[in-house]
Amino acid sequence: MFEEKREKPEELNDFAAEPQEVVSWYTPRSREGQEVVSYYVHSKPLPEKARHAAPAVKKKKSRRGLWIFLGVFAALLVIVVAAAVIASLGGGDETGRGDKDTELPEGGDASSIIIVGGEVETTIPTVKGEEGLRLQIEETRGAELTIQQVYAQVNPAVITVVADDEFGSSVGTGVLMTSDGYFLTNAHVIDGAKSCWIILATGVTYDAKLVGYDALQDLAVLKAEDAQDLPVAVFGNSDSMVVGDTVYAIGNPLGVELRGTLTDGIISAVNRDVELDGRTLTLLQTNAALNNGNSGGPLINACGQVIGINVMKMTNTDLRYEATVEGLGFALPISDMAFVVNDIIAYGYFRGTPTIGIMVVTKAGENGGTYVLIDSVVEGSGAEKAGLQAGDIILAADGESVSLTDDLLSVRRNHGVGDTVVLTVQRGEQVFDANVVLGSDRD
Repeated sequence: MFEEKREKPEELNDFAAEPQEVVSWYTPRSREGQEVVSYYVHSKPLPEKARHAAPAVKKKKSRRGLWIFLGVFAALLVIVVAAAVIASLGGGDETGRGDKDTELPEGGDASSIIIVGGEVETTIPTVKGEEGLRLQIEETRGAELTIQQVYAQVNPAVITVVADDEFGSSVGTGVLMTSDGYFLTNAHVIDGAKSCWIILATGVTYDAKLVGYDALQDLAVLKAEDAQDLPVAVFGNSDSMVVGDTVYAIGNPLGVELRGTLTDGIISAVNRDVELDGRTLTLLQTNAALNNGNSGGPLINACGQVIGINVMKMTNTDLRYEATVEGLGFALPISDMAFVVNDIIAYGYFRGTPTIGIMVVTKAGENGGTYVLIDSVVEGSGAEKAGLQAGDIILAADGESVSLTDDLLSVRRNHGVGDTVVLTVQRGEQVFDANVVLGSDRD
């Protein structure tokens, strides 16, 4: 449920409904044309059983080739090939972790199979999130940096995420949010995994445990075991981004070998509603190059702040045709994800976006400036129970002055479902405080 709405331009007020943007097609439909479809940046989007299938033919071919080359007995060859397959699927690197045992770490407290929305399954060992830990967002942008400075600041906090199952491994990207190893990535990166480990930019590796995730928002929080003094990213206000702003992406396109790759671009659109696997996500759109393996990596503003988590790109279903698609990448806005991250840390799952239960608009004041007016109140919401009415003016929230809708959003971002927000309200000549208990958009 949306709690805020922007004022429509005067020329749109006469229309019964706002125009809706077409997002399903980016090229004209024709007999020869191919549909533009959404793909996770990760090489195996929500694979479930897909990457578990049909290795037999490839194994047989590999055994025959190695037999000729090595001239060893068939039984020994099978063992060698099996080990090689595990190593290659694991994306091995100089750390030597590519051929690690894919069984759960000894003594690991594995969760039962978790299924959210029927889309993600994992048995990665779990750990309870640290009490009181929250994702901190810097509301101010700070000074702009050079490209080199952005990379030097953020790349140490970008990690390679390796998710293992009994058949091999898949590789994604993550962002460190605390010095003791809490990090963010996409939920689909860990789909099907029974264990997980990470590689720092320095090549140091850590095993990781699952704090929790939300499949609908495609976000997961994990923690590197026994980690200390790790470099962390600074998270910025994605609501402040506008079309044309410079952005950068850092990740692991095509796997471990190219990890730490930096690409640049601009914000192509904000609040872009994109359908993904039957659900709609509101995303930041960018033309910064994203490729397989970038999933879960940071989208960064010109000040070196992470303002998005890269999740998907658009591509053609068939590249044989002339209509090609380039430069259409998408990221989860970090300001919208703060609720998700904080709930996952506290509860192991996302309870939903906290809602005040009001629709508000920003109005121009008679003596200059602006104010926030309640347009309507949702029946049964915390706002209604607190006595708020349409026509009330919100002067402050939790003691912070409110003159724009964004001011109210900024305060709400610091709360979760069930928290109380104190709104200072003007009704006619009367000014009073209303204690509003936040609800959930999933109620």
